[in-house]
Amino acid sequence: MAVNVKGRSFLTLKDFSSEEIKYFLDLACDLKQKKRSGILGDTLRGKNIVLLFEKTSTRTRCSFEVAARDEGAGVTYLDMKSSQMGKKESIEDTARVLGRFFDGIEYRGYEQSLVEDLAHFSGVPVFNGLTDVDHPTQALADMMTLLENTAKPLRRCKLAFCGDTRNNMAYALMYVCAKLGVDYLGWGPQELAPAHEVMDYCREVGSQTGASIQFSSDLKDIKGADAVYTDIWASMGEEALIPQRVALLTPYRVTEQVLAATENPDCIFLHCLPSFHDFETTMAKEQMALGYDIREVTDEVFRSPASKVFDQAENRLHTIKSVLVGCIGR
Repeated sequence: MAVNVKGRSFLTLKDFSSEEIKYFLDLACDLKQKKRSGILGDTLRGKNIVLLFEKTSTRTRCSFEVAARDEGAGVTYLDMKSSQMGKKESIEDTARVLGRFFDGIEYRGYEQSLVEDLAHFSGVPVFNGLTDVDHPTQALADMMTLLENTAKPLRRCKLAFCGDTRNNMAYALMYVCAKLGVDYLGWGPQELAPAHEVMDYCREVGSQTGASIQFSSDLKDIKGADAVYTDIWASMGEEALIPQRVALLTPYRVTEQVLAATENPDCIFLHCLPSFHDFETTMAKEQMALGYDIREVTDEVFRSPASKVFDQAENRLHTIKSVLVGCIGR
């Protein structure tokens, strides 16, 4: 049966079937090949999208802007300083106005309910660039990177997420792994284990696709992983939690020993970026001066041949392009 996602919003991968997610991945691979061959399309010619950013970003903003322009669309960027959204104008009113001007809306910020309201009131497709509980465009790029770096079909792969296994990135990966039949292991402290309702949902989906969805604090359970993934320990606005997070998560830092525990010589390392892997950033230096080593991965792993983090970052462009082309393209 042909897949048709025209006119759909992209708020969470929970909204899409396995076949629809595979459609986005196949389309992304095709668009990546065309981009590298110097072939740009015009499927978005005459379209305009607006990017709403409450949280700053390098990869998300650049990916949406380049993806849209590669296919002929116009792009408008609005941060909270240049928008009245939520200040002088309600979310509903903002959505209704933007829906009259634009063919699609991207939102990156905090509450999932806000991106859902934008989709409900705007009347045009809305794309989730990150919220406090989900990061679907990143998870799509992660699956593309895994697909490119394994000789196995995704349904035979295992991904291990290390650290805070209840954050938005971990949840997005749980959803996509469950949908695609990829075994998922959350490896971290019990205090930061996934919420029961998220585990229950993913296990229910996994029972239909063959995916095993597990949580463990035992390193031995990482055995067999095809990808080891981690994220920073304190997200934007969580700086006050750094002492607590460092104490909890230091045992789950991704090291060469963690990669060796997979017993898989072909295991790759993934990270959504930005990463604290050395002390060349202001924040890492400041926290180290206070006695806190906030590195979630060692520099040796980050710069190793197993690390595919920059391929992964590039794939944000191609997968976001596939979402735009699929949902609002001609």
